[in-house]
Amino acid sequence: MKKRVLNGIDVLDIENLKASNIALVINYSSVNQKGEHLLDILIRSAIKVVRIFTPEHGLFLNADGQKIEDFIHPRYRIPVTSIYGSRFTLDCDLLHDVDVVIYDIQDVGLRYYTFIYALAEVVKACAKCRKKLVVLDRFNPLGRRFFGPRIPQTLNSIVGAYELPVRYGLSTGELALYYKKFFGLDVEIDIIKCVGWSGEDFSKIDTFWNVPSPNLPTFSSLICYAGLCLFEATNLSVGRGTTKPFEFIGAPWLDEDEMYTYLKGKFPNMLFRKRQFIPQFREYAYQVCNGLEFVPSPEDNFFEVAVAILEYLQGYEEFEVNNKRIDMLAGVENFMESKDQLLNFNLNDYFEFISDVLLYKNED
Repeated sequence: MKKRVLNGIDVLDIENLKASNIALVINYSSVNQKGEHLLDILIRSAIKVVRIFTPEHGLFLNADGQKIEDFIHPRYRIPVTSIYGSRFTLDCDLLHDVDVVIYDIQDVGLRYYTFIYALAEVVKACAKCRKKLVVLDRFNPLGRRFFGPRIPQTLNSIVGAYELPVRYGLSTGELALYYKKFFGLDVEIDIIKCVGWSGEDFSKIDTFWNVPSPNLPTFSSLICYAGLCLFEATNLSVGRGTTKPFEFIGAPWLDEDEMYTYLKGKFPNMLFRKRQFIPQFREYAYQVCNGLEFVPSPEDNFFEVAVAILEYLQGYEEFEVNNKRIDMLAGVENFMESKDQLLNFNLNDYFEFISDVLLYKNED
C-alpha cells in the first residue's frame, strides 16, 4: 500500500501570514494535494502578496527554451519577475516592501535541475536583505538516495554547483538549509515540514505526479533523466520534442539493432525496446531517429546506462560530444576520459556535511 505524505503547503498555517507583506517564489507546481495553487489559496485568505518570482519555465509552464519576461499577473495584478535568464539574482530593491519570502516549487532531486539554483539565490538574497524565508517543504521524488561525485567548484554552472552530488537525496527544505550552511549565511529560514515522509520515492507515495518541467511529464521520464541528461551534451536526441522526453534516445545515423544487442548484454533485466521516433523540435526535428525506448523502474540505475551508451557510441564517426558541457553535467573534469568517476565515488564528506540539516528519518 502506498504511503500518505503531506507537503508543506498542505499543513501551512495561513493565519501566521496575516500581518505580513509576502513575496512568493512559485511556479505551476506550487499546488496542494487538492490541486489548489498557493497563490489562489493566499489571495482567497486575504494574505497580502506584493510580488511573485518565478524560475525557468515561468509561472505558467512555458515551453522549453522560451524566454520568460516580467509581467503583471492577469488576475491579481501582482508584479511577476523572472529569476531565470537575464536575471539570476534577487536585489534588495525587489524586496524593499517584503516582510516574508515564501518558496514553494517542486524539485526533482538531481543536480542538473535549474530550480535548485533559484533556491540558492533566494537564500542568499534573504540573508543579504534581512528577510525571513519560509520554505514549504516538498518530498524528494527520487527519495533519500544518493549517487555521483560532488561537483568541484571549478565546474560550477546553472546545471551543477555548490559541491552537490548528482543525486543529492534532500527535500527542498533540507536543500535550503544546506545552502545556508554551505555559504555560511546568517538568515532566518522557517521550514514547514512534510508530514509522513521518511525517504520514500514517488512510486511509494499516494499522490499525483506534480509535473516539475515540460520535459519531465512522468515519474518514468525523471528516472531516465537521472543519467540520460548527460546526452544533452552530445548530438543525440533524448526525446525532447516527443511525448516521452528522456525515455527515448537515438539519432538518424544509429543502428538500433546493434545498440539494442549491446545494451541488452550489459543490462539483461532492464526493460527497453528498439524504437524509431520523430522529434517535433530540438535535435533532429522532423527526422526519423533510430534508437531505444526505456520502460524504467525506480531501481534502474541510469547513470550506469548512460556510461554504457557513451562507451558504445564512441565507435561511431558521427558521434559528437561537447566536452565542456558534459564535464559540467557529470561533475567530472575530462569526463570522457574518466567516465568511471561518475560510478565510483566517496560521499562520506557529503554525508558528514548534511548530518545536521536532515529533517526526516530515513525509511531504512
